[in-house]
Amino acid sequence: MNRSLLPRLAAALAAVLVAVPLAPGVATAEPTPGTPAVTWAVQPADERGPDGRRWIERTLDPGQVVTERLAVRNFSDRPTVFALKAADGYLTDKGRFNMLPSNQKSVDGGTWIEVRDTVTVPAKGTAVVPFTITVPRDARPGDHPAGIAATVTATGGTVAVESRVGFRVMMRVSGTITASLAVDGLTTTYRRSWNPFSAGSVRVRYTATNDGSVGATGAATVTTGELFGAVEHRTGAEVAQSLPGGSREVDVTVDGVWALGPLRTTVVLTPAVLDGDTSGAQIRPAEATVTVWTLPGPQLVLLALLAALALTARAAVRRRRRRLAALLARARDEGRAEARESTLAER
Repeated sequence: MNRSLLPRLAAALAAVLVAVPLAPGVATAEPTPGTPAVTWAVQPADERGPDGRRWIERTLDPGQVVTERLAVRNFSDRPTVFALKAADGYLTDKGRFNMLPSNQKSVDGGTWIEVRDTVTVPAKGTAVVPFTITVPRDARPGDHPAGIAATVTATGGTVAVESRVGFRVMMRVSGTITASLAVDGLTTTYRRSWNPFSAGSVRVRYTATNDGSVGATGAATVTTGELFGAVEHRTGAEVAQSLPGGSREVDVTVDGVWALGPLRTTVVLTPAVLDGDTSGAQIRPAEATVTVWTLPGPQLVLLALLAALALTARAAVRRRRRRLAALLARARDEGRAEARESTLAER
């Protein structure tokens, strides 16, 4: 490797920031290798300290400005400087709340929160820090989730690791809100039972995308019709909560379905507002349909076997009849021959 590249490579590595996901309780970090670990917690607060809330949830009007507080509790044996940061919030694939890391730019609720850059908390002490939420005048009605956290960055080596602990700030802008979940990427797969006397199942997979303005859950009805709709099989499924712009993968199985030609599967998804004020909310159900063609493989194999057995039995009966006819004909011929011999002997 060209030696002139080494300093630039080291600088690039030193600029990498690895963010530890937002923790809702207590965090521990070792800012510099060999130094005592720092343990701290962050909670919503009032002027006196933590007020018992797990997170902050507010319904606000466009243009409204409110002041909230957070408490940073330092459980360590030495004073520590914590960086305070706010960012857009989202739900992970496992349904856990998180906020964007420092190297990603916030574009929504995280930009509404103004808080001081740092706070120094004495050993075994607590610091209450006010922060301001300013709702833009043109803010869209609905949910604008964010998170706020106190962070400590470990600087050992070439990679900085940002450890943070904080809580969610759920902001809902007043106005007409919409709960909507779209059905995307609907696919079905027929899984047959190789027992010809047992029905198979249809595996239904799709993505429920929150294209509304508020956090929502969903109730899905999945219907599979066979024999051109003459017979229907129905099952229900719950869609886990998602925030605006988020999505959830759904995997449902419809049992008791026979492979008898086209199988038409329809998903009807009805959303529900996750929480907060639901007055005047618009609920927009979604529907999607897909059709797959199937053949009754095990049943066809069974019919082929039965047909082969029937043909074999028929051939065996025919052979038996021919053999019996031949024996009867030979017996008749032998009887005639004996009769002729007896007549000649009497003469």
